[in-house]
Amino acid sequence: MKWTVIKSWAKEKGYIVSRDKSGDENNPYHYEWHLKSDSSVSGITNSLSQVATDIFNHLTDNKHVEYQQKVKQELADKIQDDVYFDQGL
Repeated sequence: MKWTVIKSWAKEKGYIVSRDKSGDENNPYHYEWHLKSDSSVSGITNSLSQVATDIFNHLTDNKHVEYQQKVKQELADKIQDDVYFDQGL
């Protein structure tokens, strides 16, 4: 994901996003977002993809959170299975 694309998409949807350098080379930025019309709707993260996910979930009234969690769990299980396979367990 590109910062400029997410920032433009968020603005189009009525959100303001910003980022500051964190000083951590593994996670170089802190991202903040909020709804223009209601600044109490907001979030902070160190992941650009999480900013996009948070805004998407707010836009869709969290309709897809359960599916997102299911996919994350399936991916974690697959990774774990691959690690066990690679180790011959």
